[in-house]
Amino acid sequence: MALRYEKTREEREAEEAEQYQLFDTRQYKYRVFVTDMRDPIDFVVWFYSQRGGAENLIKEANNDAGLAAHPSSRFDVNANHFQLAMLAYNLNCWLMLFNRVPQTDATELRHTTLATARLRFLFVAAKIWRHAGRTGVSYGDHYEEKGVFEGLMDRLRKIAVRTGGYAPVMLPALR
Repeated sequence: MALRYEKTREEREAEEAEQYQLFDTRQYKYRVFVTDMRDPIDFVVWFYSQRGGAENLIKEANNDAGLAAHPSSRFDVNANHFQLAMLAYNLNCWLMLFNRVPQTDATELRHTTLATARLRFLFVAAKIWRHAGRTGVSYGDHYEEKGVFEGLMDRLRKIAVRTGGYAPVMLPALR
């Protein structure tokens, strides 16, 4: 199956391709699928587009979460490493869900990579202080994400156990 899309004016003017395209013309761009699926064209395009997104997630997990590393020649050690790397990756996904705007539709959420989240929320210069029986954290005035980070921490502090699970920390809760 081959699809032809007309390029926008901006795409035609840019004309600096990062990679050689097999069927590249000035006016059109092409997508080609080799498949045995007999479904309608729009479904096949959607299906293969979703696969491309999954491959990007796998690449991110390999590069940023450390799944590509095999720290030992023992299977049990590598299995533990894999489980911990997947736990770190999933915790990052939950952290990004806690950071979302409350009115956002779940289908419209953009993916934030592990490397970006690490830079924004984990490598934070801060000072931990204790005074009069209280402990706090102060961030520098130069920290651009200070408001976002404090809002995220407030949401995390609101997590409470209730009968049958946890209470939502923001409304609407994703379902």
